[in-house]
Amino acid sequence: MGGSGYKFEDSDKKSSHTGSHMIGFRATITWIFLIMSMLYVLYSSNYLLNSQDCATPVNIKNHLHTVTNVTGSNDVSKLEVQGKQGLGQEAKEVVPSRPHQFSRFDTELKHIVFGIAASSNLWEKRKEYIKLWWKKEMRGVVWLDKKVRMRGNEVLPEIRISGDTRGFKYTNRQGERSALRISRVVSETLRLGMKDVRWFVMGDDDTVFVVENVLRILSKYDHNQFYYIGHPSESHIQNIFFSYTMAFGGGGFAISYPLAVELEKMQDRCIQRYPALYGSDDRMQACMAELGVPLTKEAGFHQYDVYGNLVGLLSAHPVAPLVTLHHLDVVEPVFPRMSRVKALQHLFQSVEFDSASIMQQSICYDKDHLWSISISWGYVVQVIRGVMSPRELETPSRTFLNWYRKGDFTSYSFNTRPVYRDPCQKPFLFYLTTNRLHRDKNKVFGFYKLEKSPSPPCRWKMASPDTIDTIIVLKRPDPVRWEKSPRRDCCRILPSKKNSTMFLWVDNCREGEMSEL
Repeated sequence: MGGSGYKFEDSDKKSSHTGSHMIGFRATITWIFLIMSMLYVLYSSNYLLNSQDCATPVNIKNHLHTVTNVTGSNDVSKLEVQGKQGLGQEAKEVVPSRPHQFSRFDTELKHIVFGIAASSNLWEKRKEYIKLWWKKEMRGVVWLDKKVRMRGNEVLPEIRISGDTRGFKYTNRQGERSALRISRVVSETLRLGMKDVRWFVMGDDDTVFVVENVLRILSKYDHNQFYYIGHPSESHIQNIFFSYTMAFGGGGFAISYPLAVELEKMQDRCIQRYPALYGSDDRMQACMAELGVPLTKEAGFHQYDVYGNLVGLLSAHPVAPLVTLHHLDVVEPVFPRMSRVKALQHLFQSVEFDSASIMQQSICYDKDHLWSISISWGYVVQVIRGVMSPRELETPSRTFLNWYRKGDFTSYSFNTRPVYRDPCQKPFLFYLTTNRLHRDKNKVFGFYKLEKSPSPPCRWKMASPDTIDTIIVLKRPDPVRWEKSPRRDCCRILPSKKNSTMFLWVDNCREGEMSEL
């Protein structure tokens, strides 16, 4: 009984195990079939959807033939023409077109009023800077702290005395209260009620303007809108102390007429809220911030918070019109062996020939001698032994010192480079001596003479540029250069019969032309 019962129980277990195995196998087959069916349905639907897109004929004419049963022959021909026109429009959109000219406004010199902040203590000296750029037909006012003696034959702006600012608070221990009256120059000029004004341009008595380029800059902007145009300092530390969003007043700035109207309404209340600020330009920027108007930066406005020689900066001027120079009592004269005023008078001789191109850099190479040549038109030509890339040459060389004496090259707000890394690469400087206009050929001939100075010993076995005495630069005036996209001019070396004279031609770059050896 026990043995037979054991066998029966064992056989039941085997049969139940076999049955459960068969059920599991059938379930697996069922799930595989269902999954395969779902994948087939998804794939089929996806294929049908894509096949509709692929069925669109590439050829419009073949596609039109497929609809002839619902469209007459005349309608088909119309659709065919429309289709071809549509393809033509698409093709025009793909091909890049030449850029349109920048939209410009018909702003003239008569639409601009200058406001000059001046000091009676420095007037006799500083007025000589104003005489350099001021013209009889211009409009503007010099705002002084008290009356000064005037001579009848001097061509200068109208002189007025600033309003009383004793009611305004000033708590900055390092600054001077004169910042209050200077900050109100634009508002006080507006209150004079001059007619047909579009722009107010402000500067200091030691700010020198290239007026033609002021006009070129302002002509780009809609004078009916709110604009505050200028540029920060060259000193990174100055910009940190004040603001990178502030136009430094010595470098000059411009305010559109509608903005000046709004400024005048609130400025006296505004400056009362900032008694601890240092100067006039940071008070102006504080009021601009309250009005919600940002600084529109134009690289040609130069505060020049530097000391020393400007040749490194001016010879690598940004590709932008030169608008202002400042701190001219602090830096060395722009031309050697001249007084500051005489040097600027000399520079303005080039401005008269081609104001749009003054200080604009061109770069080329003398392949025979392996020299790098950098031209700052109307100012200086540099010839350097060896090959320096345009990327290096367009970077200002540190011929100047930072506004903060302890500041190093990281204290500037732009990239700089050493004057030379190897003694053999010290630049040979050829300064402008005179310009002559060939009226028949409409070309300016600039004569640049070598500035002789001691050079460090050089071991390179290559010709020295000091064998050249004179460089003659030929250029066609280009008054509309800033109505096109900004680009450096190209320069080319011309044949010369004298080893002591080099001829260079500066002009717009031809197609495919670039600065390369």
